[in-house]
Parts: sequence; structure tokens; C-alpha cells
Amino acid sequence: MKFEKKSLKFLEEYLNTASPTGYEHRGQKVWMKYIQPFVDKIESDHYGTCYGIINPDADFKVVIEAHADEISWYVNYITDDGLIYVIRNGGSDQMIAPSKVVHIHGEKGVVKGVFGWPAIHTRIGAEKETTPKIENIFIDCGATTKQEVEELGIFVGTMITYPDEFFELNERYFVCRALDNRIGGFMIAEVARLLKENKDKLPFGLYITNSVQEEVGLYGADMIADTIKPNIAIVTDVTHDTTTPMIDKKKEGDQKCGDGPVIFFAPSIHHNLRQLIVDTAKDKKIPYQRAAASRATGTDTDAFAHSNGGVPSALISLPLRYMHTTVEMVSKEDVANVIQLIYETLLNITPEMNLKYH
Repeated sequence: MKFEKKSLKFLEEYLNTASPTGYEHRGQKVWMKYIQPFVDKIESDHYGTCYGIINPDADFKVVIEAHADEISWYVNYITDDGLIYVIRNGGSDQMIAPSKVVHIHGEKGVVKGVFGWPAIHTRIGAEKETTPKIENIFIDCGATTKQEVEELGIFVGTMITYPDEFFELNERYFVCRALDNRIGGFMIAEVARLLKENKDKLPFGLYITNSVQEEVGLYGADMIADTIKPNIAIVTDVTHDTTTPMIDKKKEGDQKCGDGPVIFFAPSIHHNLRQLIVDTAKDKKIPYQRAAASRATGTDTDAFAHSNGGVPSALISLPLRYMHTTVEMVSKEDVANVIQLIYETLLNITPEMNLKYH
């Protein structure tokens, strides 16, 4: 699957730019610069959610949305010996932390550090193997006192991210930290590019929305839904590839990288809008998969659906391996098919559509 060089250049820059929850502004600048030629207007709210608008004067409003933030860590405690203990910002996994290099975003710039861990030789023979826990993982930035740490510009509340960067694997996958869900921001930006380059005229206002703070509670989507007040929302996020080891398909469903976009069934998903997406996939011969969520999707779809008295909303997800690690993987073919499915669905939406249940 080939993508345009300018698109891949944007994707690499966007993924490599740290955008932890609550500090998404650097990534948002990269994203806004890319979509600017494809939209009529760009706006942002007080907390950093950004959106490009096509046909801003239209009364009928359609949102396509992803979230911009990535999981990270906060400095929580600095010992007298200069070691740093952390708390989560989002769903950061302590199991992958030991021996990882980190970037500590201090007041004087980025400081490198490492998640230290005792050698296996010192743990052999223990009655029970020590496992990484939030209480015992720590960062060593080379300082020997708390004062030295603070002189580096590191204090309680300082943000910490992983520096792992984008690459392609076996010409089949994109790999990077934070594909959850900046790959979504890439996909909706590519939809905007296609609409512009194909000179499509939409009969509604389209709001290409990149929300903040999804990883800690869907807060950015909750805020921006009240600002935009859309008539329809189509959200894209990632979901689990359940074909890798240690995942129970009876619990997590059966989705696989390379088999197409995942169309969700859940209480917050509007039946008629979802059916439009399914019909579009069938008509355009875009492969797709199905997944179900019993109470909530856990994505920004829920925030949009439950806003403003109820907004018809749907979720198109991208299968992803190794979520919330530094080696998240997605199929390039799936990425292309999600872009195409959102694009083709938009061409089938009209303000006159009756989405009410009958």
C-alpha cells in the first residue's frame, strides 16, 4: 500500500512529535499546518482541540473526529538521592517501563532519563519474582540529589514521554508509540486532502476535529461537541487486533490487522448512521469487520453521542497490535481503507437524511 510522499512525511513528523494528554499543543501545530490548505477555516478551543472547517457557514454540521493525545507519565516524587517516581497520565503500562529511555519535558528543555531496574542476578532465588508496579518503577536522569534534578528543570508535575519513533515494518505495517490515536488524526486529515484534491462539493459543513484529553476521560470531545453542536459525528479510533497471544477473543472479539476497518455496534452507535457506513463499504467493496461493545465504546463516540440532547454518532476503528506500548502496529492497508470508508461515507450524507428511528 503506497501513500503520497507528502502524506508520509506529515505522518512521520506528527507521530514523532510528543503530544501527551494535557500538552498536545506541539502535535496540534503540526496537524493544523498540514490541513490548512484543505479547509476554509481553522479553529481551536481553550484546551487545545483543533478543527478545520469546510463550508463554515452551513447550518447542517458533520464532524469527523480523532483524538490527538498520547499516554505519558507525570513526575510525582523526587527522592533525596535524585531518583524520580511517577504517576500515570492516561493508561501508561508499568510492565513495559523498565529499561526504557524517556524524555523528561523540564522547564529548561528535554532531559533524557531511563527507567532503571535491578539486574536479574539480584533477583534470582527470590521466593516470588518482583514485577514492575507503579510503586517500584523509577527514573534515573543521572542526578545524585533532588537539588540536581531540580536544577535540570525537573519538578513534580513535569511530563515524561517515550521517544520511540516511527518506522515501517516489512512494508506492511506502520509502527510507533502513539499510533493511538494520532493515526486517527492522520486519517481524517487525509480525508480532507482527498475532498480538496478531488474538488468535491459537500452540501453541509464538515468539521475535521482533532480532540484532546481522550486518554483521561473523553474530555476534549465532550467540550468540543458542545461548541460545534454537530448534526452527525463519525469518530475514528483504534481497537485491538485480537489475534496476537494472550488476548481472549471470547472477551475482546475477533478483529485482525489487514482485514479492514472495524465498524462498531454499541448503545451509543446510531443504527441508521452505522447502516449507511456498512452500505457504503459494501457498495465501494471496502473490506470491513464488526465489533460490539456492551455498555460504552470507550471512545470519543460516546461523548459526541450523549451531547446536545443526542447526536447521531458512529465509530470506525482501526485494528492495532500492542496498544499502549511503544511498538503499536497498524496495517498500512487498513489505514488506507479507513480513509476511503470515511471519505465515501461523507459523499453519501445529505442534510435531508432522516436518521430518526422508525
